[in-house]
Amino acid sequence: MLDPLDPHHHDHDHDRKKPGPFAGLRASFLTGLVVVLPIALTILLLWNIVGWIDGVVLPLVPGAWRPEQYIGINLRGVGVIFFFLFTVLIGWIAKGLIGRSLLRWAEGLVDQMPVVRSIYNGLKQIAETVFAQQDSSFDKACIVEYPRKGIFAIGFVSTTAKGEISRVAGAGEPLLSVFVPTTPNPTSGFLLFFRESEVTMLDMSIEDAAKLVISAGLVYPEDKQREPAPVTRVPDRAVRESWR
Repeated sequence: MLDPLDPHHHDHDHDRKKPGPFAGLRASFLTGLVVVLPIALTILLLWNIVGWIDGVVLPLVPGAWRPEQYIGINLRGVGVIFFFLFTVLIGWIAKGLIGRSLLRWAEGLVDQMPVVRSIYNGLKQIAETVFAQQDSSFDKACIVEYPRKGIFAIGFVSTTAKGEISRVAGAGEPLLSVFVPTTPNPTSGFLLFFRESEVTMLDMSIEDAAKLVISAGLVYPEDKQREPAPVTRVPDRAVRESWR
């Protein structure tokens, strides 16, 4: 057994706690992995999305319009450009008188098809909610008591409930539509209706709230209303001298 008074005792402790030769290399690798992995996954995701759009759009484009016919290289992203130009052209036509008439005629035709009508109306409403400049987009993160009192969940306020929902459940108080996402996939969740007094708005941004949900509570945003740490005053020289 080592004697605590032995001068070599502390040397043994020092040798035991000394990091291995690869400890610094391992720490640098983990730090680099934290930096590189999100960037690599983002690039990979965008690359796959662009490839999927190319695979859907390019077969619909006449062969004479495809650039690989002239340069001999199949460039990734050409389908995205064609899709963008086509969408802009359709939007420009739809804004005109003839385009609006054609759109009303096509929608009237779709309304006569029971199954297709339901799918089209649902997708149209989702597209208008996501892409159109309306007040129905998420603009505030909140916290609500769900699924029971005393348990809190992060939510996103979408709209103020209207019509029959507001009349039946509002009881004379404004009713808010709150989307409560699930972890770790925030695209799925529950549409819940709360009275305005039951919803507490948060100062954190929607992006920070989404990170909190995706990370299962591991990534917390900085508290914007956190009180500053107390300032420790350094005693002057006379007081320090009296302590000695």
